[in-house]
Amino acid sequence: MTDRLQNFEDYRHKMNDRIAEIEHLGIKRFFNLDTKAYDDGALSSATKELLGLVASMVLRCNDCIDYHIIQCVNAGWSDEELYDAFNVALVVGGSIVIPHLRHAVETLDLYRQRSLSK
Repeated sequence: MTDRLQNFEDYRHKMNDRIAEIEHLGIKRFFNLDTKAYDDGALSSATKELLGLVASMVLRCNDCIDYHIIQCVNAGWSDEELYDAFNVALVVGGSIVIPHLRHAVETLDLYRQRSLSK
């Protein structure tokens, strides 16, 4: 049985592959810029993923939240650290972030459960 998170990952992979086939310099440059923004620099890649998660919650992008939670878990952030990040997003974004907080908590739970079942 596939869950919401698996469906997201499958769709993201499928469509990113399709977009990679498009010969458009601006699109290719943006995707490269997005990828390179999360490389280690003055801030670690893990810290940048956490920043991306907070920004995604404030901007209310559930696909982005899913992506960054997966990256944050893979980078080693604990649930308690992620909850602190969720709180920052909630304080910055206000009550309109609450539905996305629910989504983030569900995504974190789904991804942790997946990790336990492997």
